[in-house]
Amino acid sequence: MFTRRQFLQTGVAAGGGLVIVNALGQLTNAATPSLDPNSIPKYVTSFVIAPAMPRTSKVKGKKIHADIDYYEIAVRQFRQYILPESMGKQTTVWGYGSVNHPGTFNYPAFTIEAEFNKPVRVKWINQLVDTHGNYLPHLLPVDPTLHWANPPGGRKNRDSRPMFNTTSERYTGPVPIVTHLHGAHTHDFSDGYAEAWFLPKAKNIPRGYAKKGTWYKFFEHKFKDEYGYAWDNGTATFQYPNDQRAATLWYHDHTVGLTRLNVYAGPAGFYILRGGNDDLPPGTLPGPAPALGDAPGKKYYEIAIAIQDRSFNADGSLFYPDTRADFDEPPFTGPYIPFSDVSPIWHPEFFGNTMVANGKTWPKLDVEPRRYRFRFLNGCDSRFIILKMVTDPIASRPVTPSLPFWQIGSEGGFLPAPVQLQQLLMSPAERADVIVDFTGLPVGTEVYLINEGPDEPFSGEGGSFADPDTTGQVLKFTVVPLASKDTSVPPDQLHLPTYTPLGSAIRTRRVSLNEDVPPPNNIPVALLLGTLDAGGNPVPQLWDDPITENPGLNDTEIWEIYNFTVDVHPIHLHQVQFEVVNRQPFNGDTRSPEPWETSRKDMVIAYPGEITRIKATFDLPGNYVWHCHIVEHEDNEMMRPYRVGPYQKGAPEPRPFSDAPPNYTKPRQRRAIQRQRGILREENIWDTPE
Repeated sequence: MFTRRQFLQTGVAAGGGLVIVNALGQLTNAATPSLDPNSIPKYVTSFVIAPAMPRTSKVKGKKIHADIDYYEIAVRQFRQYILPESMGKQTTVWGYGSVNHPGTFNYPAFTIEAEFNKPVRVKWINQLVDTHGNYLPHLLPVDPTLHWANPPGGRKNRDSRPMFNTTSERYTGPVPIVTHLHGAHTHDFSDGYAEAWFLPKAKNIPRGYAKKGTWYKFFEHKFKDEYGYAWDNGTATFQYPNDQRAATLWYHDHTVGLTRLNVYAGPAGFYILRGGNDDLPPGTLPGPAPALGDAPGKKYYEIAIAIQDRSFNADGSLFYPDTRADFDEPPFTGPYIPFSDVSPIWHPEFFGNTMVANGKTWPKLDVEPRRYRFRFLNGCDSRFIILKMVTDPIASRPVTPSLPFWQIGSEGGFLPAPVQLQQLLMSPAERADVIVDFTGLPVGTEVYLINEGPDEPFSGEGGSFADPDTTGQVLKFTVVPLASKDTSVPPDQLHLPTYTPLGSAIRTRRVSLNEDVPPPNNIPVALLLGTLDAGGNPVPQLWDDPITENPGLNDTEIWEIYNFTVDVHPIHLHQVQFEVVNRQPFNGDTRSPEPWETSRKDMVIAYPGEITRIKATFDLPGNYVWHCHIVEHEDNEMMRPYRVGPYQKGAPEPRPFSDAPPNYTKPRQRRAIQRQRGILREENIWDTPE
């Protein structure tokens, strides 16, 4: 019998088939195991440096006189070598690409290059259709018992937790998407709100299906009012002002209840914002990075690296668990919803058994004996990574690093000064802007990027290590002869742009992180955000409960994040780049932020049994979200809406039941009531029947 941890490490459980349950909602059959990661050759595939995404055109802005970079970017399904070509197994994935440049569709996507104060407009297009124009079902098992987009619910019951009379199989209908530019300071109608999703413009959408999310029409109306541009069916157009510090952003899907699966299928890419007073002059840092019009074979010394974990089936297809049965110890084989609170497919966390860098398993990259700028992204669903540069990838853990990292920036731009680190701790969705100096290494030297983060939920440093033979390795660097002189400034001599801290906070807000482990099964059924009562006790809230976080426009607030769970959670707030103030164990002393947390961030690690304090200024009005970026958690209630400023007329915000029973304070009862009655919302005056 596999324990929970053994399952997470090997990925051996149900494969790509249907979940088969009996009338009592109990598991009766599971599918085939995934591909053995030890059978995959390492360091035979060249690392892929993502090119710059080509523009569609330039357009005139309604409220600005300068031209706007305009892109038409779609999500499509295609096949790609993620595993080494020598294995002869292509993988079906999804990815972004320019509809005007068919050769640009790739996993991960090409990089959008943006300039400070120069807006970018993107028409995001859902093209998850086949060659006949019919919709494509999801590549991965969709659990329809969660609170999710729920297109089959129609206009009335979309974006809800459906009610079932028997345990449901996976959803196989058309797939909704909506793209979020992670880290962007942008209006709510261009933020990629989780309930502003849209289906592809397919020929065979079943009658009665909702084609757009609850918030889609409301935001379309706001966008048209602001920019004079209407959205087309199967698309949404967003505009990014790029009025923030130069930084490493990234774009990915953000559909309610589906983010974990949509992103795992492939759609994600870097968005690099350059220029302004918060950037450095060209030539100061290692470069160049890929740009439009580059000649083939050009050498790059600034490289964006997206690190993800994946598992595969024997035929090369992506593996993702299609049953809850093997997650828990002892295994829980049912009954599932509606005969218990346990969803039949959803997993509280997922850990792949291979490491993928820029869309390739364990690739290799030639480097010269000079300085390189690496922009790292942890793009994993649940995995925290601890990166080191070593000469022996299978050495006993922990390994003594052979090269340090010089971190110069985080999610919100440059740090006040470079920080030398022996390792990089990165939660899901965190970015680290670093310099690695290969100067002086002999030609032929091999240096390995390894991962010492655990193959299980992260509980803080000092725990277990990733498997040194598989998930403990990421990428191999081989030193080759120097092709040109390195004129960049050594990191210990760098003077980074002056950092201006945020002003004083006008209020402190207390929020909570919670886990729902109800009897009689006593296993996690949901993760929740919430508030605290006057006595300091957590008050968990569901995604569709009325808004409890409502900063005033231009208010600066401190958020105290109380983690009442046993896990570490990476917390992300949309719209803002915040400062980490401090951390404090319950009934303990405060400690300062880590040296790499001393600038603006949009991610913060919240440790169990601690209060994590952040400070943010909310300077754009509207409706946004905050959530845990372990996307399995986010997809099952660990996301909450927040609003800046007063209620927007016509916004379809949830409102409380007028006749709620006394036990409505308990999440389980609220979920049951919402399934029975649907979600009560304020009237959306622009949302008309489709």
